[in-house]
Amino acid sequence: MAQTTADMNYILKDMGVAAKSAAKALRKSSTEAKNEALLAMAEALEENKSFILEENKKDMDHSREAGYQDAMVERLALNEARIESMKDGLKQMAALPDPIMKTQDQWVNKDGLRISKRSVPLGVIGIIYESRPNVTVDATGLCLKAGNSVILRGGKEAVNSNKALVKVLQEGLSKSSIPANSIQLITDPSRELAAEFMKFNEGLDCLIPRGGANLIQSVLKNATVPVIETGTGNCHLYVHEQADLKMAESILVNGKTQRPSVCNALETLLIDKSIAEEALPALTDALVQKGVIIHGDETVCSIINEAVAAEEEDYEKEYLGNEIAVKVVEDYEDAIAHIEKYSSGHSDAIITESYGHAQNFLNDVDSAAVYVNASTRFTDGAEFGFGGEIGISTQKLHARGPMGLEALTSYKYVVEGMGQTKG
Repeated sequence: MAQTTADMNYILKDMGVAAKSAAKALRKSSTEAKNEALLAMAEALEENKSFILEENKKDMDHSREAGYQDAMVERLALNEARIESMKDGLKQMAALPDPIMKTQDQWVNKDGLRISKRSVPLGVIGIIYESRPNVTVDATGLCLKAGNSVILRGGKEAVNSNKALVKVLQEGLSKSSIPANSIQLITDPSRELAAEFMKFNEGLDCLIPRGGANLIQSVLKNATVPVIETGTGNCHLYVHEQADLKMAESILVNGKTQRPSVCNALETLLIDKSIAEEALPALTDALVQKGVIIHGDETVCSIINEAVAAEEEDYEKEYLGNEIAVKVVEDYEDAIAHIEKYSSGHSDAIITESYGHAQNFLNDVDSAAVYVNASTRFTDGAEFGFGGEIGISTQKLHARGPMGLEALTSYKYVVEGMGQTKG
């Protein structure tokens, strides 16, 4: 029997009350208590690897039976190495400085009032996401360390994995002083409940979507809860005419093929016309050998036999798989114009030995992460030293780029006086 709107509101209301209570306790929890909880959760992951992998296998089997694309199945997969990475992420978070109750600034005004600007938690954070079960652990750890409780709503394709992970994390919390309700999971995968969750203003202080373009746009259009947008990754690599081509090949292959299903993987290759005939065969052959389909413009197709003719939409796509769009540009200015038109503002890179062009690129490209002579695959909270990430924000308000602990805080003003009144 389908749930009514009243049923869904009841479910959310109960979760919201528990989450608000947990957030109040977390707001007053010591750094030591939060760190002990993170370490206890890491230990619980270690002790329950087999259980987590068994539940993940159910999701994997179902996804293959349902005919999901390989990229979706890959994002869903857990193995011992990925569980180890999640565990290590929690340990890294425990070792990081506590971002809460930190005095950002302090001064005395003309009336003798001491005014302090202090960091505080956001409160209750909702995360709505797809496929990748590691988000369950990363989001939970970061929210908790920043003093926030969290309500998670994962995709139906990962429901068994997410249930298992939350159960294990809550077991870890039970060995600490942090309330178990600091982590809650919505297990009903229906779109109707997701829609209600997006409008759960009385229970959520902030909503963060993490997934594909359709999910993010749905949240932006329908949510009444304040949203921090995490964007899609149409990431570009521009090979300038003064590039080291061996370096360009290495970074291209890494950026496109090391893990093509993630948002910081490369989706478009741009190359200067002056070196295209020499450089393109080697660059694209390295990709073809890895099974990557080349969508190329007319010039690319005239040089590379394996290339298929690119359509306009190919330069707009986040493939998340073994495909890439390739375009020959006239010069630096043409490359910048292309990136401005098509980039999603996530991560873009230039390969060049020209210091001037490198510095210009850093200033000209308005993306959350801009690279010179390095792979866009480094746009990641763990790689940036955050211990994990809640997502990669492509917006400019509040947070941008990999969102670590600081992105999950706000601030308040603390004003101390000695009886002053305003005249």
